[in-house]
Amino acid sequence: MWYGFPMKQNALMDKVKGEDLEQLEQWSRGHGTPQQVALRCRLTLAAVAGLSDVAIAGSLKVSRHTVALWRKRVCDDGVGALWEIAPGRGRKPEYSAAKRDGLIKATSNNLPQGQTHWSCRSMAKAHGVSKNTVNRLWQLHNIKPHLRHTFKLSRDPKFVEKLTDVVGLYMNPPHKAIVLCVDEKSQIQALDRTQPGLPLKKGRCGTYTHDYKRNGTTTLFASLNMLDGKVVGQFHARHRHQEWLKFLRHLDAQYPAHLALHVVLDDYGTHKTPVVQDWLAKHPRFVCHHIPASSSWLNMVERWFRELTDKAIRRGAFPSVAALTQTIDDYLAEWNKAPRPFVWTATVGEIVAKIDRARKKLEAIKPGSTLPTRRKKRSG
Repeated sequence: MWYGFPMKQNALMDKVKGEDLEQLEQWSRGHGTPQQVALRCRLTLAAVAGLSDVAIAGSLKVSRHTVALWRKRVCDDGVGALWEIAPGRGRKPEYSAAKRDGLIKATSNNLPQGQTHWSCRSMAKAHGVSKNTVNRLWQLHNIKPHLRHTFKLSRDPKFVEKLTDVVGLYMNPPHKAIVLCVDEKSQIQALDRTQPGLPLKKGRCGTYTHDYKRNGTTTLFASLNMLDGKVVGQFHARHRHQEWLKFLRHLDAQYPAHLALHVVLDDYGTHKTPVVQDWLAKHPRFVCHHIPASSSWLNMVERWFRELTDKAIRRGAFPSVAALTQTIDDYLAEWNKAPRPFVWTATVGEIVAKIDRARKKLEAIKPGSTLPTRRKKRSG
């Protein structure tokens, strides 16, 4: 029964593909997405996945009529229809739909003279509306001109090959082996504030001075066990191949000798020196899996480094390197009391498809900027 909407079950699958699917995923998880729109996005994603109206209605706690209605709306008008909110008895829009659409397009396609991005006030002045109107529209469409995320597409000629190797290791680890994500967090600064900060209290956040004193640096070599989430760490003043070898020997002593150690690491120079290669040849249980260049996001220990930075380092005050290393040691000990493994879920196909879409857009802006590059061999 289709409740007045005669439609084939697979009609939505043919309509919603590629970038529309990615947009639906983003809207469904976006902090600025209205709840009713997020619900419609989840409903549509479930429909695209092939679930029946009855199954979708049961899982999302809505009526089958609602499911059929939005299935038809998306098929007829596209995913943009999910943002349409029925008019109520309240205040009617002050500006026409064309005016609002023009403001949204101007935010994305134009820049204010001599500035890098729009503010609510500059956009309101340029288009003759109030700043509150601009703010409401930006919130409705989850537009944040003041934010910009950093990224870089890998230009490694063996990107797909290395990606497949590492993701396969995460999603289907070998038997009688341990998968370790290894890297060094170099040049961690022991920063101390020039004055003591005020503590957190009711009605006021904690404070610390904007300026600081540098009291030295240290390098943390760390290994994340993908199975149980435990982390092994070691501090060194420098990060040469000598220190890297010391850490490999430390790892060798940490795990039973009969288990193979599959190590995920980057292509940093100290990881590939002749001395290191000779040591690895004499210790065949170490199997190295190199991530592509400019793809640190693929090494899961970087995710743990973010936890460490956010929760133990960024807001700390360290009068010495010893105080810094002690703080990190304390965090490491607490983490290993109840470790939480990070679970990799993205498939190779999903990652490659997303990167290909980004590459096409960047190539349209600047041809050749994302093409694979090969290192030039040194002559002589």
